[in-house]
Amino acid sequence: MPPIFSGHPTMLEENDWRNAAHSTGTSIMAAEFAGGVIIGADSRTTTGAYIANRVSDKLTRITDHIYCCRSGSAADTQAIADIVSYHLNFHGMELGEEPLVEVGAAIFRELCYNYRDSLMAGILVAGWDKKKGGQIYSVPIGGMCVRQPVSIGGSGSSYVYGYVDANFKPNMSKDECIQFVTNTLALAMSRDGSSGGVIRLGIITEKGVERRVILGDQLPKFYED
Repeated sequence: MPPIFSGHPTMLEENDWRNAAHSTGTSIMAAEFAGGVIIGADSRTTTGAYIANRVSDKLTRITDHIYCCRSGSAADTQAIADIVSYHLNFHGMELGEEPLVEVGAAIFRELCYNYRDSLMAGILVAGWDKKKGGQIYSVPIGGMCVRQPVSIGGSGSSYVYGYVDANFKPNMSKDECIQFVTNTLALAMSRDGSSGGVIRLGIITEKGVERRVILGDQLPKFYED
C-alpha cells in the first residue's frame, strides 16, 4: 500500500524529484499564417514538482524548414527528434532538395505509433515546403497524425482551447499571428503550474526560420491590468 501523505514530507518524498523523469509539462502551439507558420512554446522543464530548467528550448530543428514543438518526456521527445532529423537529412541528400513537411510528420507518426507503449511524447511538426507552403501536423501520444491550421498541446493547452477557437483566423498576417500565438501561450502559462518561463517563437517561411524570445517581463497581461 502506498504511503499516505501526512502533511509533512518524509525524506523519501523530498528526494523523489531526484529520480523522476524530466518532463516538458508544457504549453506548445503552432499556427498557420499567410506565408508560413508560427511555432511557440514556454520554457519550463519539470522533474516531478521541481523546476529543473526554466529556460529550456522546446522548439527543435529537424531541417532548415521543419521544426517540432515537444511535450511529454524531454528524453523521449529529444531522441525522436534526433532520429527524424537523421532520416530526413539522408532523404534530402537522396532527393537533392529539401524534404516535404508531411514526410517528416509521417516519420514522427511511425516512431510514436510503433513505440507507443514505451514513449511519452506529444509532437507538433511544423514547417514550409514549396509543394504545400506552411503546414502543421499534430502527432499526439499514441501516434495519430492529423494536419491542422492551428494546434495546441501540452498541459497548458486545456486552459486555452476557447481562446484559440474564438481568435484564430485563416490567412492572418505575420504580425497578427505572432500576437495570437504570444497571447495564447501567455494565458496558458498564467494558469498552468507546469508551464512558465519565457516564450520562444519560431517564424518559418520560405526564407527559413526566424527565432524570437519574449522575456517574462514582456509577456502580455490580461485581467491583472
